[in-house]
Amino acid sequence: EVQLVESGGGLVQPGGSLKLSCAASGFTFSSYVMTWVRQAPGKGLDWVSTITSGGGVTAYADSVKGRFTISRDNTKNTLYLQMNSLKPEDTAVYYCAKGPRSNYYRDGQGTQVTVSS
Repeated sequence: EVQLVESGGGLVQPGGSLKLSCAASGFTFSSYVMTWVRQAPGKGLDWVSTITSGGGVTAYADSVKGRFTISRDNTKNTLYLQMNSLKPEDTAVYYCAKGPRSNYYRDGQGTQVTVSS
């Protein structure tokens, strides 16, 4: 059974930083492209970032490019999202997902990120 458990969210002031983690189990993590998506209050899911199975190629939404960094540790079956220079518009529930942007599987409860002064 695929399980994706996000953590690391919280309340942070504008300009602050957070690092999200996603613990994956139930599949061969190192073989899969992984993705972060987010859902702002009252909005649909938005793609944030994707990383290839080996971690060598990454992609970002324009809204987070230069501020967020996706990474993974295949020895720990864990996906990360380092978020810097956070803005109020980054407020959302963040989810990790198995697979690429075009066809991903999302399972976890997500982790809430709130950017507010």
